[in-house]
Amino acid sequence: MKVNADLIIELRQKQCWSQDELAIAAGLNLRTIQRIEKEYTASLQSKKAIASALNINFADLEYEETPMKKQYEYKTLEIENNEGFLAGFKKAKLPDLQSILNQEGQDGWLLVQILTPELAQNALVGKTGNLLAIFQREIAH
Repeated sequence: MKVNADLIIELRQKQCWSQDELAIAAGLNLRTIQRIEKEYTASLQSKKAIASALNINFADLEYEETPMKKQYEYKTLEIENNEGFLAGFKKAKLPDLQSILNQEGQDGWLLVQILTPELAQNALVGKTGNLLAIFQREIAH
């Protein structure tokens, strides 16, 4: 069974014990302690013996898998907005964002943000241009 070998090593070192000294205290073979610390596996009897020698609860030696961090990839998509509009004055027809976003969603992409870069450049006029959509999706491992 899997064991928390990192905890065994940590507690052994806090006691200033060598692997051989832990083996003697637990009534196990030195090679058994070396294998447990290297392979993170131990028999039920070895796990009980080590817990007793280190004066900890048997359950403390349960192995806990650390979850892998999620990784993402990103892409940008420029959406043409040929008509543009003057902010607050004229409402022009926007591109069919629903169709565009649904298509990207079918490919596993999640919309993060839509930007209007030209709006910042033309702030005095308030005119927009093309839209920039930022998408992300999780990288499968």
